[in-house]
Amino acid sequence: MEQKKRAGGLLLGLMLSVMGGCTWQPMPSETEITELPQTTALPFTGKVIKGSVQLDDETVEPAFENSSGNEDEPAEEIPAQVSATIVCAGDNLIHTPIYRNAKIAAGGEGYEFSPSYEHLGTLISDADLAILNQETIISDDFEPDTYPSFCTPSEMARDMTELGFDAFSVSNNHVLDKGEAGLISTLNFWRENYPDIPVYGAYLSEDDMNDIRTLDVNGIRFAFLGYTEHTNGRSLPAGSECRVVYMSEEDLIEQQVKRAAEISDCVIVSVHFGIEVSNIVTDQQKDFSRKLADWGADIVIGTQPHTIQSMEYLDAADGRRAFVFYCLGNLISTMDNPLSMAEILGRITVTKDNPTGKITLSDANAVPLVNQFTRAYDYIAMYPLDQYTPAMAANHAIAGTTYELMIRLFRENIPEEFMAEEYRHLVYPQDTQ
Repeated sequence: MEQKKRAGGLLLGLMLSVMGGCTWQPMPSETEITELPQTTALPFTGKVIKGSVQLDDETVEPAFENSSGNEDEPAEEIPAQVSATIVCAGDNLIHTPIYRNAKIAAGGEGYEFSPSYEHLGTLISDADLAILNQETIISDDFEPDTYPSFCTPSEMARDMTELGFDAFSVSNNHVLDKGEAGLISTLNFWRENYPDIPVYGAYLSEDDMNDIRTLDVNGIRFAFLGYTEHTNGRSLPAGSECRVVYMSEEDLIEQQVKRAAEISDCVIVSVHFGIEVSNIVTDQQKDFSRKLADWGADIVIGTQPHTIQSMEYLDAADGRRAFVFYCLGNLISTMDNPLSMAEILGRITVTKDNPTGKITLSDANAVPLVNQFTRAYDYIAMYPLDQYTPAMAANHAIAGTTYELMIRLFRENIPEEFMAEEYRHLVYPQDTQ
């Protein structure tokens, strides 16, 4: 993951040297460029995407000299197929006990959130592309805050990117918890500190919204869009340039999804929808997901209910096969309902046939996780199911969080065909004959 990001930075440096005085704002590499040649500025209307420059609909690959010095040496053959593995996680919902423990872990200087995520091991970083719903705004312009108006210290972004996440949805009901000022602060934070990472679902302006985030991974171009059902009754002030796109704006959403399908190979849509703390998938969730697939979405990532829900393939109108995770649950929280302790990491493989450009989805599966915290709230972490025990459940802070309940939730909401193979024996009765 980090090698991929560093390589993108080196390529960007080379392209900037070629373009001379081009000036632009979105998505430079993490390496700060402090000085540019004093040449006449040229207009730049595209964006840099992992080693290539996109100018409107045309992508121009950077030119490199033949390292061998042999001009007759044939170019490297393009493989017939390329693939990328995707992992997606649910709501990163940071309550007071979580950032209080993070402050203690950092020795009182700043925050260190990583201990709460350490049991995930390499489940995130092993993926070629990892996506997180960052449920709370990230800003140091406000004091850390909890329900109902969340705000999370900036060290969270550092720890999540180091964990391996490559893209972040901020389209959720808490994105306006600190009003317009909070939205602007969090979007500027991401842009200034992690400019090569797609952050999507809320925007600084109409133009920013229309600049669909894309990322090239293993020769596959992904586009990212995010929508939310509501923002807890909060809204942007009249005249604000900022944009949050709501599910009710179907005409706009259809246009965006179709446009994303035109400029990418695979369209990923994050949607914050459904009934909170309910395992039942609503007709609204199903209908909206089908519309997204028909408009051009390939993968739909559902969040909001704070507990797990089912998943399925969808047959799109044009014959494609899309996939939807209706709800992944939380990644971390200290909510007080035992249903919220069951969580999912969604995984799926995207394969592109280079001669035809056709995308296929395969190996869709769900990794079951349990959110564990003790009665004193002095230890908070999530565990893959194979690391979780009945004894841990018996010591859970939330009454009713039993090991048996976790198994039942996973069995009832993850179809056996989509249960990650390495966890299947823990959830489904095994045939002993």
